[in-house]
Amino acid sequence: MFDLISEYDTKILEAFWVTIKLTAFSAVGALILGTIVAAMRVSPIPVARWLGTAYVTIFRNTPLTLIIIFCSLGLYSTLGWKIAGDSITDNNYRWAIIGLSVYTASFVCESLRAGINTVPLGQSEAGRSLGFGFTQNLRLLVLPQAFRSVIAPLGSVLIALTKNSTIAAAIGVAEAANLMAEMIETEAALLAIGAIFALGFVIITLPTGLLFGWLAKRYEVAR
Repeated sequence: MFDLISEYDTKILEAFWVTIKLTAFSAVGALILGTIVAAMRVSPIPVARWLGTAYVTIFRNTPLTLIIIFCSLGLYSTLGWKIAGDSITDNNYRWAIIGLSVYTASFVCESLRAGINTVPLGQSEAGRSLGFGFTQNLRLLVLPQAFRSVIAPLGSVLIALTKNSTIAAAIGVAEAANLMAEMIETEAALLAIGAIFALGFVIITLPTGLLFGWLAKRYEVAR
């Protein structure tokens, strides 16, 4: 195993760096989109609630592999929707981020909606008595408390996103799982290669879990 690490050290670091970037960019996109969908799900407008529910139902029950392949082969290769010039590698990388963001946003939405439901109804009523509209009430009163209530679940979603980023290998993104497949094809050391990449993901995800656990205890809302 150490011989493999020594031989592929640069490639392994580069592959995991791509995984980290995929996770970071997708997490930002999922958080923004998931917050918007969560707001739609608790909106007083029936059409917005229906659209939010449809979004969560569709994407939570669609395999991530299918979503990412649809983005690459369907939107990019077939329809020609380019978001990074003419580079196939860059386009697939960015479509992978979009696919991961769209999929993960449905889980962010449900976690956040659970947090919204923990906010006492009196908080919203107090906001309305002060003349706040729905958007102001949500932005100034409800969402700040909801986020504090679901820090730990959002950490779990982020860890799942980190592991789900391996699906990007299906469209040739040069992240950790892609390199692992290449190494398995050229090296007769399946167990050692698996151990290397398993350890790499533990190194990435363990600090994330510890950080979000600490944040949850530090900022949890007292009820």
